[in-house]
Amino acid sequence: MHSRAPEKPPTDQPVPTDQPVPTDQPVPAAPPVPDVPGPALSARYYTDPDTAAEEVRQVFAKAWQLVCHESDLPNPGARLAATVAGREVLVVRTEDGALAAHLNVCRHRGTRLVTAPEPEGKAIRCPYHGWTYRLDGSLVGAPEARQIPCLDKPALGLLPARVESFLGFVFVNLDLDAVPLAQQCAGLAEAVGHYAGAGLVPVGRARIHDLAGAEVQEANWKVTVDNYLEGYHVPVAHPGLMRLLDYQAYTCEIEESYALFASPLRDKPSSNWAERLYQRIAAPMPGLTEADRRIWRYAVIYPNTLIDFYPDHVLAWTAIPTAVDRVAVPGAFYTRRGTGLRTRLARRLNIHIGWITNDEDVELVARVQKGLSTPGFEPGPLSRRESAVAWFAGRIRADLDAGADPDAADAAGAER
Repeated sequence: MHSRAPEKPPTDQPVPTDQPVPTDQPVPAAPPVPDVPGPALSARYYTDPDTAAEEVRQVFAKAWQLVCHESDLPNPGARLAATVAGREVLVVRTEDGALAAHLNVCRHRGTRLVTAPEPEGKAIRCPYHGWTYRLDGSLVGAPEARQIPCLDKPALGLLPARVESFLGFVFVNLDLDAVPLAQQCAGLAEAVGHYAGAGLVPVGRARIHDLAGAEVQEANWKVTVDNYLEGYHVPVAHPGLMRLLDYQAYTCEIEESYALFASPLRDKPSSNWAERLYQRIAAPMPGLTEADRRIWRYAVIYPNTLIDFYPDHVLAWTAIPTAVDRVAVPGAFYTRRGTGLRTRLARRLNIHIGWITNDEDVELVARVQKGLSTPGFEPGPLSRRESAVAWFAGRIRADLDAGADPDAADAAGAER
């Protein structure tokens, strides 16, 4: 379990509310959670620079990556740059209101097209030589085009990426043949879609695509994801959560492309004043039920999207490796239109509690990273409460093995 804190107490900004469109495409059922969890990843997966480089190619470049929320692109012509698999991607709202994504590089001499927030516009213009592109990425023209003998405009549009809105959040995939995220995560949309949607309102100044302003943790990105994927450490490491959550009723649902966790709130009043006040005033956002008020949910969309679904707000963030032992965790808070005073107060208390949990987790993941770097260490068996860690480890192994040559794969298998 993990939560991040805001920069300042947020304020509400009403916007129209809608719900994500459910997909009717079939999704293969995932195997049931095994009674005996699979093995954890070997220590080298967290410390080896070559493995980290291979992850960029075999994991991140082929997976859906969270880049922003639809509210960050409110009108046609809006655009922003985000990091996906070590590349900068330009995400835009086109003239017809759809989303488009392109590599953030001019096809002429490789200039970065967008480097900072820019006003909305009907075109994308390179700041170096003025090559101009439509919002859909097609090349409109270049200054002094007659002086460019081989200017093939249809062939020189911006390099495309896949883009999709899911639960109101914008995801990008560099694999143009990727299975749609809505198809991969249809069950997740059914379970938590009423929390989210394009109508969520951002609160505070933090934004998912703001990598420069993100917290950086002293750990491999998978250590941070592992930590989020299990509640086994809660009784030891998070006394505040133990006072609030019914640990014995904590549940975990694992599917092929996501894991969903849920924990009811305790009825017993906490001994901590902030937690006790939260228990007393907790009120759901519009569109949620009384049952939702009594439960916290967490979701991981493979490989590195993490979303907290609380009755009073939604927190979405992602884990982006910046080095083999460093991870940036940009994220943002959201609420719904029409949220009342009581819910807003509950949200601020919840975020205060989350700040404490975050500080505890930051120390924990740094400790784990140092331990994994100890020569000769290999992890022990996993608890059944860590089944999602085993699921994640299996997905990582499969992705890396898919891109390995047979001899390398055999050697890696011998180390597991």
